[in-house]
Amino acid sequence: MRLKFSLSTCRFIDAMVRDMSVIDLTIVPRERDLGGFTVRRLLPYAKRRMVGPFIFLDQMGPADFAAGEGIDVRPHPHIGLATLTYLFEGEILHRDTLGSLQTITPGAVNWMTAGRGIAHSERMREEIKSQPHAMHGLQSWIALPKEAEETAPEFFHHAANVLPEWEQSGVQYKLIAGEAFGHAAPVKIYSPLFYVEIKMPAGSVVKLPDHYRERALFLVRGQLRAGDTDIAAGSMPVFAEGERVVLEARSDAHLVVLGGEPLSEPRFIWWNFVSSSQERIEQAKADWEAGRFGRIPGDAVEFIPLPEA
Repeated sequence: MRLKFSLSTCRFIDAMVRDMSVIDLTIVPRERDLGGFTVRRLLPYAKRRMVGPFIFLDQMGPADFAAGEGIDVRPHPHIGLATLTYLFEGEILHRDTLGSLQTITPGAVNWMTAGRGIAHSERMREEIKSQPHAMHGLQSWIALPKEAEETAPEFFHHAANVLPEWEQSGVQYKLIAGEAFGHAAPVKIYSPLFYVEIKMPAGSVVKLPDHYRERALFLVRGQLRAGDTDIAAGSMPVFAEGERVVLEARSDAHLVVLGGEPLSEPRFIWWNFVSSSQERIEQAKADWEAGRFGRIPGDAVEFIPLPEA
C-alpha cells in the first residue's frame, strides 16, 4: 500500500524533522552582584536545578579591575557539597578553616570538599589588587551523594600541569575533573562526572561523551551548532538524555562541557548549604550563627552573616 501526502502535510513533516533538536533546554544566565563584582549564574535554574551532580555554576567575569578593586569574598560556610574553582585569567587567594592557603591560577583546579562543614574566603593578594588586573573563570558546586554528605572536609589543589591535556584534529582538550574521552583527572570525586575545557578551531567537530545520562556545555566565546540548533556565546544548552551530540564550531570557540550521573535523591539548596535533608540545612544555619564552623587562620576578623531571607 502506498501512502499519499498532500504538499502541506509534507511541509509540516519536514518542519517537524528540522525542529527536532538534541537540546532539551537552553539556560540564559542571570546576573548577580556579589558586592561590586558581577557574576552570571547558570545553575541552579528554575527549570533545571542540576546537571548530573552539578548544582551551581557561576561565570566570574570577564572583568577588568582598577587598582584597589577586585575579588573580596569574606569567610562563609558550606555543607554537603564540593566547590571547584577554575580560572581562565587572573588569580584568587583561598583560605579555609582547615588552614589551607592557596593561590588559584589559570588552568589549575581547587577542589574543596565541604562535607559536614567548612568555611572559606576568596580574596586577592595585595600585590595583585594594588594594580589594574583582569579576572575570568568558573565556580561550580558539586552535590555530594548521600553517603558522603557528612564526610570530613578536605581541600585539594591540582596544578595546571598535572591535569590531562591533549589535541585531536586541531581541537585542544583539558580535563578539569572526572573521566571523559578516554582520560581521567587526578581530582578526587564522589560520583560519576566529567568536566572538560575545549578550544575548537572554526570548522572542527567534537562528539560529546554519550555514557553519561546528563550533559551540558557553557560556551565561553565563539559560535557553535549542535544538530540543527545554533548556540550563542554565554548560554548553557542542556542536552536530551541518550541523544548523540556532535558540536560544530562555526567560528573559533572556547567552551566547557560537563555533566554526569544524577544523584538518587533530590537536593535542597539554601544560600551556601546543600543537603538531602531540610533539617540538616536548618542545623547548618544555627551552627553558622553560633560560630561552630571554626575560624580561618589569617582571615578570622570578618565574616558574611546568615541572610535574613
